[in-house]
Amino acid sequence: MGFFNKFFSSKKEEEQTMAELNIGIIIGSTREGRVSPQVAQWVKEIADQRGDANYTVIDIADYKLPLLGEPGQDASGAQGWSEIIAKQDGFVFIVQEYNHSITGALKNALDYLRVEWNNKAAGIVSYGSVGGARAAEHLRGIMGELLIADVRVHPALSLFTDFENGTEFKPKEVQIDSVNQMLDQLIPWSKALYTIRYAFTD
Repeated sequence: MGFFNKFFSSKKEEEQTMAELNIGIIIGSTREGRVSPQVAQWVKEIADQRGDANYTVIDIADYKLPLLGEPGQDASGAQGWSEIIAKQDGFVFIVQEYNHSITGALKNALDYLRVEWNNKAAGIVSYGSVGGARAAEHLRGIMGELLIADVRVHPALSLFTDFENGTEFKPKEVQIDSVNQMLDQLIPWSKALYTIRYAFTD
């Protein structure tokens, strides 16, 4: 009887924890004039309506992260960056395409950490002249090395149809469905990887 009580108690605790998944929406650009905060807030508004996780916008620009390994720089934001990423169970990366790839700021921020990324899931929302597709593919390769499992559905926003004058974000209605489909994959993957991370901690 004790075994069954322990089993069902453990199952209940696991389900409660999973209902409180933390998903970080990471703004991948620090450039002046960026539109990524608009995109991140739009994703958060869609996500918050679902009630399936705690969604938090995380802005790389809020942390002092000079080029990794460069001497004489103020990297005082690194500890805070480590802590906020470690708290997340999954991610949505807001990705901008510059010269067919992701921003240097995002690559640098990814490189600062390792175990904090491991065995978590991620979705990508990208934008650019071709929807940011090439940047998204570069990011998938990086995430594979960091043991981040990226989901298949990928909302790709066009600078020509989802932005006005390239600065004001006005997404097409169909993009809302795309974000929800991406989250439909991200949440169960995040739950599954949660069990992997904590399987041997008891």
